[in-house]
Amino acid sequence: MSKTYFDALETRSADQRAADLARALPVQIARARETPGMAGALADIDTAAITTIEALADLPVLRKSELTGAQAEAAPFGGYTALKTAEFDHIFQSPGPIYEPGRTSHDWWRGGRFLHALGVGAGDIMHNCFSYHLVPAGMMFENAARAVGAAVLPAGTGQTELQVRAAHDIGSTVYAGTPDFLKIILDKADEMGVRLSFTKAAVGGGALFPSLRQEYADRGVICRQCYATADLGNIAYETEAMEGMVIDEGVIVEIVRPGTGEPVPHGEVGEVVVTTLNPDYPLIRFATGDLSAIMPGVSPCGRTNLRIKGWMGRADQTTKIKGMFVRPEQVAAFVSRHEEVSRARVVALREGEKDMMTVFIETRATNPKLYEDTLLDTLKLRGKVELVPPGTLPNDGKVIEDQRNYD
Repeated sequence: MSKTYFDALETRSADQRAADLARALPVQIARARETPGMAGALADIDTAAITTIEALADLPVLRKSELTGAQAEAAPFGGYTALKTAEFDHIFQSPGPIYEPGRTSHDWWRGGRFLHALGVGAGDIMHNCFSYHLVPAGMMFENAARAVGAAVLPAGTGQTELQVRAAHDIGSTVYAGTPDFLKIILDKADEMGVRLSFTKAAVGGGALFPSLRQEYADRGVICRQCYATADLGNIAYETEAMEGMVIDEGVIVEIVRPGTGEPVPHGEVGEVVVTTLNPDYPLIRFATGDLSAIMPGVSPCGRTNLRIKGWMGRADQTTKIKGMFVRPEQVAAFVSRHEEVSRARVVALREGEKDMMTVFIETRATNPKLYEDTLLDTLKLRGKVELVPPGTLPNDGKVIEDQRNYD
């Protein structure tokens, strides 16, 4: 495998990484506390004491719903940026609507690290099929290409025949866009009898199924994916090792139990919570709503940062049962009321024409009646209780499972 890296940060020793984090975290948290959006939540925090990932668990989690609400009160960024609105180079609007800032400074979204790992660099022409309209995806990859010295065709979405003609005429070597749109372009090129020069594909924003990846490989295109969001930029990315996704050097990733800010052990599936080291937009413990898990060990590619398994579903499992919404935080509240309970899982079922609820509880206790009152108090519903031994429930991050058939 190639042992060339984007920069020296990728191969730091554990001691050096910890020392760098101990310097960077207090500064970033202090910077966030100076923003109107974070000032209240961080008011009583001793920023100098937050020097490790473990210490971050003492801080509150910021959820997207809070950010959206704050933007409604203080447009456009809700008071969470360290710069004034006009000091940013771009202002984007994603569905919701929610507004995100952007800058053209070097690798602001940190996508260059992903493209470099894919082998993109000077001499490449990137056919950028991410949208440039309102949303930031197009500019995120444009910015990344600049960081590695690649030229860009700002193709955007749609107009497949024109895309094929442009890619052929210009000699585009790299595709950037959603995983499935590349197949549309390649199939259209075959239909037109046009040969394209794509050898690499940088994808995101959708599921990359193994069969689709293999189809691209059969056509001579290496396809890898990154995990990024408009708010945080690049979070993690695939490398030549193809073992999970290496966490980007500009963020700190925690995996927490859905509905809480409580970190779970490495290997257990939970919600991805990210603290960014971006000084312009210092989001602290921002909950993505996505599920993943930390992988053990170090990547064979030589990059030493932690790895995640990739996107494993959504953490917001809010489900309506018997006309009442049941939320992950309610399940977490139930677990917190009983020291002997390690985990719980609410399962929604349908019997006849009625909703039913069964709550599976991991505990060494043997009397289900011990939990009936607490369940009613926290979930506001009655249901069947089943006690199971610790370690029995699936490691999939789900605390609420809907097994009802809607067909």
